Amino acid sequence: MSKIIEVTEKYERNGWPSIPRPDVKAPKGWSLELITAQERIRNHQLSPDGKTIAYIKDDGHLSDVFTLPAEGGWPARVSVNRGLVAYWDDEIPQWSPDGRWLAFGIDGHVHLAPADGGLPKKLTDFTEAAGGPRWMPDSRRIIVSVTRHEADQLVLTDLDGSWPRPLTDSPDGDHWDPHPAPDGKSIVYVLRRFDDINRTDIRLLDLQTDQTRTLYGLPKIRAWRPRFSPDGQAIAFTSEQGGWNDLWLIRPDGEGLRQLSKLGADIVQHGWSPDSKTLAVIVNRGGAFHLGLLDAQSGEYTELRGGNGLHTNPCFTPNGAHLTFEYESPLQPPELYRMEIDSRQIRQLTFSFLPALAANKLVMPEAITYPSFDGLEIPAFLFRPEKPNGAAIMHPHGGPSSQYAFEWDPLAQYLAAKGYTFIAPNYRGSTGYGIEFEHANYNDWGGGDTRDCIAAAKHLKTLPGIDPARIASMGGSYGGYMTLCVLSRDMEYNFACGIAKYGDSNLLSSWAQCNRELRLYTEIFLGHPAKNRAAYQAGSPLEDFHNIRKPVLLLHGLEDDVVPPEASEEIAHELKRLDKTYEYKTYSGEPHGFLMRQTQLDAYERLERFLDWYLLP
Repeated sequence: MSKIIEVTEKYERNGWPSIPRPDVKAPKGWSLELITAQERIRNHQLSPDGKTIAYIKDDGHLSDVFTLPAEGGWPARVSVNRGLVAYWDDEIPQWSPDGRWLAFGIDGHVHLAPADGGLPKKLTDFTEAAGGPRWMPDSRRIIVSVTRHEADQLVLTDLDGSWPRPLTDSPDGDHWDPHPAPDGKSIVYVLRRFDDINRTDIRLLDLQTDQTRTLYGLPKIRAWRPRFSPDGQAIAFTSEQGGWNDLWLIRPDGEGLRQLSKLGADIVQHGWSPDSKTLAVIVNRGGAFHLGLLDAQSGEYTELRGGNGLHTNPCFTPNGAHLTFEYESPLQPPELYRMEIDSRQIRQLTFSFLPALAANKLVMPEAITYPSFDGLEIPAFLFRPEKPNGAAIMHPHGGPSSQYAFEWDPLAQYLAAKGYTFIAPNYRGSTGYGIEFEHANYNDWGGGDTRDCIAAAKHLKTLPGIDPARIASMGGSYGGYMTLCVLSRDMEYNFACGIAKYGDSNLLSSWAQCNRELRLYTEIFLGHPAKNRAAYQAGSPLEDFHNIRKPVLLLHGLEDDVVPPEASEEIAHELKRLDKTYEYKTYSGEPHGFLMRQTQLDAYERLERFLDWYLLP
């Protein structure tokens, strides 16, 4: 996309900037260097023989692939130059069924690496970009995703990267997440239809006849993650039809559709046991992701592990006796674990937690609710510092179709250690609380969700020891947008300052400049701007910037194609025109979210200084 507006790496300000407070020190045992040095272990998959785990490690410089013995031991590095990828937007390395190869993405292309050692080789030279590799049962053919007709399509290649066979070629929708049948004669995948952007179907393609049919599809209902059972008799998938993200089953012939889970909670992930009798599931219980088993016949649920944390990516061992999974919580970073199912005994496999960080006293947030303007109860996570300083931070999450949860958040811990009370509201539109709540901001960005965030500040004011004049809003992506909304639309001025990381304020111009997927994502909520321009204009706080009275800090990466850097350029331009106090810093080489450690350090130093300057006495 050609750049009409050139945005370069810069720092600019209007008005006097925040400057370091010589009377404010880092908490004992804490530093920004410490929290940005913590690595992240994630996105693991167990090898077919159950002996080796492949996973990704983020270290602030690279997001490389590693392997590790499934019973514990020393890791081995597979890739050596895989650039940083945001953990929320990355793929899981894929083992070939014979265990000889690993497939994963590097720089927008699928690469293969021999499991017994050797450099990764690019597989997808036949196209400009490809991703999402999925192995066929013969361990030779591989399905990858490419873009054609302005849609995501599936093609079939092989170990040699041979010229691909198109599996889908329709301009009518995006084709995602293929999963082959155990006999390799068909695949099941997700179709996101362009004629109903709020609908995704489960489809089956017969590879022998090239015939495709819809197994499951309903207007304005999303379904995803189809997976064949190992015996090939059933396909499990997730659907929102029942008011939650429930697990459903259907036979490959399209018969026998039934809802399996009825837990009144979202199924976040699922995976079949080797005998096809059970599914390992991750259940979202109010922002705590529990690990459990679901009987494939009765739907009976057995919880294996709960608690205030996040379990993710469960993988059965070949004999079905063990599970590997990832686990994180507000008190520890993500690590890999192995559980013996019958005894529930677990063994930790990775040990990334920095001793200096682990030695500090961390805060477990409280899951609370508070009433919003219309009486709707808004869930939130509240960090109460051991030694409050009287100031507070309201932190709206990104998305908006997302959720703050019992997750590892070292910046929140650092700010709590400084004495800041920290609240993370799951405003209307957040996931994890039922489809009705998740859809409550459709056609209403910047309206009810903004008032939910303002209500969070009002709730903070009811807490003992909080100075009502010392509350900030700080968020990234949609959370940055929420920050600009509350600063410009709260006529009671509940906030003393605001920090907007890679946020926007003009939904029309951001829609026009972001990547294709984000344009369609926006249209899920607001429709196409040509047909619903009023909703885009109503949701754009740029026109209300004349109401802003408090200082603003803007931070943005120049390689961002989700919220384009031009969005913050437009914000700064309008704030300057209106003579508002702001600081504005951009970072070259950074996509959506700050991934490089040096960028994180600089951004954290700026936001810490900004908060200390405007919130502390």
